[in-house]
Amino acid sequence: MAEAFQFELVSPERLLLSEQVIEVVVPGTEGYMTVMAHHAPLMATVKPGVVTVKTPDGKPDSYVVFGGFVDVTPDGCTLLAESAVHVTDIKADELQRRIQDAKEDFEDATTREDRAKAEDLLGQLTTLEEAIKAA
Repeated sequence: MAEAFQFELVSPERLLLSEQVIEVVVPGTEGYMTVMAHHAPLMATVKPGVVTVKTPDGKPDSYVVFGGFVDVTPDGCTLLAESAVHVTDIKADELQRRIQDAKEDFEDATTREDRAKAEDLLGQLTTLEEAIKAA
């Protein structure tokens, strides 16, 4: 059986989760990563997506994050999210508002860098919307 480690999911508003888990799947900007006990130290940026945790009893649970940072140590994992909610609490209208804002940012971008950044965020939010619909 997999060994448990401490995981914390923190947003500016509150601590969403602080418990022992056996696995965390994080949407990193370089791709999804799976964190388990005794993972090598790592800091990475997090893109909008679904974070999935598996508790020691094998039950999965999911949270939607809108960017942030993850800090992994051999003893635990902390995800500092820009914004996060339990997947069952995500509001379709809030996600649609974020998608619309990203579309407007894309249309209003005046530099290639700003346009690329807005296009990337729009793609991430659209992918997130599809993942939530499938869940």
